[in-house]
Amino acid sequence: MFGSCRDGRLSPVHIELPVPMGVDYGRFLFNVSDMRTLLIGGNGFIGRLVAAELRRKAHAIAVFHRGSAPAPDGVAEILGNRNQLAASTPELRLFAPDVVIDMVVSSGLQAEELMNIFRGVARRVVMVSSMDVYRAVGILHGTESGPLQELPLTEESELRTNLHPYPSADMEFVRKIFPWVTDDYDKIPAESVVMNDRELPGTVLRLPMVYGPGDPLHRFHPILKRVTDERRHIVLPETLAAWRSPRGYVENVAAAIALTATAERAAGRIYNVCEEPTFSELEWARQISGEMKWDGEFVVLPAERTPRHLRKTGNATQHWTASSTRIRQELGYKEPVEIAEAIRRTIQWERENPPAIVAETQFDYAAEDEAVAGYNR
Repeated sequence: MFGSCRDGRLSPVHIELPVPMGVDYGRFLFNVSDMRTLLIGGNGFIGRLVAAELRRKAHAIAVFHRGSAPAPDGVAEILGNRNQLAASTPELRLFAPDVVIDMVVSSGLQAEELMNIFRGVARRVVMVSSMDVYRAVGILHGTESGPLQELPLTEESELRTNLHPYPSADMEFVRKIFPWVTDDYDKIPAESVVMNDRELPGTVLRLPMVYGPGDPLHRFHPILKRVTDERRHIVLPETLAAWRSPRGYVENVAAAIALTATAERAAGRIYNVCEEPTFSELEWARQISGEMKWDGEFVVLPAERTPRHLRKTGNATQHWTASSTRIRQELGYKEPVEIAEAIRRTIQWERENPPAIVAETQFDYAAEDEAVAGYNR
């Protein structure tokens, strides 16, 4: 069923069956001059904001998703399963997108399927990847050997030599939150496919840890809960306290994706997206607690004196500090939301939307109090 245009706004479009041949899907819905962008998996945490940003740029937008939530106003919908993308080929090709943004490509096989569908139809594919492709990630997790990687990580830094970066137990947890993740998840082979197609140009965006309203991982929760519970001390193991990793506020990351999709010069390029400077875990925790006006104390302990539930495995001497200089210099990227405001908005959302399930073992306050008391003796 096609949507209609009312007062200049498009109602959502639902396509559940193959569209009859001969129907010009794009011209029926959109102005001929509109640039058409298709977002695959574009109705989630980041994708909805990408769609909104592109709408502001007067793009005609279609979102391919499972239909678990309605798409925003003014956005066409194509319903289907990312893990069975080829089954929706007629509908996807009929939209005739100029640019395809795949938010949820999980493997090399999925990337091959993606390029096969849109070769000869689209002008460019933008793949949303992750900084977990870098060898530094494998060194932290212990799946790569050798010396520590030079920092900051740039688009030219070494990639992992071992595929499938996460243990099976971790993958089970991830799939409960991100159903699009497949058993053979790895962005490295997917990037290779997208960037090496002879006919369909590609762009890759390597994302950091993304936070903000709607974050399914509730990254602020461990600090926010302790502050809300009026804890006088918050304990961090010294290795984790010093560790630095890239972050990005969801609206800023969405702006970077939209910018890249509209910049023709981004074809054939790979870009890191992250905030700068890169804060340590302790510095980040202080940013959050400071915004909440907490007057307690952070206690940094040696790993052996840190309660077990707060210890993290891995080689934390390998930081993930990354550079986003390329996208800033080549495309003029700048975060529309300042970090302080991003933190404030995220705290507000976290307070109003606590996680449905909380592992109480993560908040063993008795063990934390005992560790602090022993440290002060």
